[in-house]
Amino acid sequence: MELSDYLRIIRRRGWLIILLAILTAGAAFGFSKMQTPIYKSTAQMLITSRPDFGQTQAARELRRDFARYLLSSLRAKEVIDILQLDMDPRALLGNVAIAPASDANIITIEVKNPDGELANQIATKWGDLLIQYRTAENASLPNADRIKAQHLDDPRYGLDSPKTKINTAAGAIFGLLLGLVLIFLLEWLESGGLRRPEDVERFIDVPVIGKIPT
Repeated sequence: MELSDYLRIIRRRGWLIILLAILTAGAAFGFSKMQTPIYKSTAQMLITSRPDFGQTQAARELRRDFARYLLSSLRAKEVIDILQLDMDPRALLGNVAIAPASDANIITIEVKNPDGELANQIATKWGDLLIQYRTAENASLPNADRIKAQHLDDPRYGLDSPKTKINTAAGAIFGLLLGLVLIFLLEWLESGGLRRPEDVERFIDVPVIGKIPT
């Protein structure tokens, strides 16, 4: 077949491609709308120290330890107790990500929850725990050796899932591809692609043991 033949088939059966694209896009949209929205709150903690190379490097290296300190069941239980949450520490930790930035003295706290405002509260309290920890540690250190933590800004939340637009677009693309495959399969069948026993054997890779007389 030449390119003009393919274009002719697409023009003739284009309605089927469009129909499938609409159906699959609609299904993806409906599925997304049926899901419970999950919001993600992001809080950033700034780690500060005396402005010299040695102390700055020490603060940067300690960021990983601070992240490990925060991402523990003990800290999760503290947050649960403070906010009086109805969940266990392991469940809360499953919706929290804490990691140091690669190029700055910052620790990022991400919290996912169906309630965006609650996600903000959890992220804030988790940051407060780091501030309390550093305040207690610094109490026994001279000012020059203290490494402090503070909130860089108020946490903000946004919709994390479902990604309705992306899902709908992916559904439409899937429908288009499915439609293309289907129209060429129909064209092949209508052109007599399975009229002979040899055609059937080639199509399903199973030997034909008989045929209905015509």
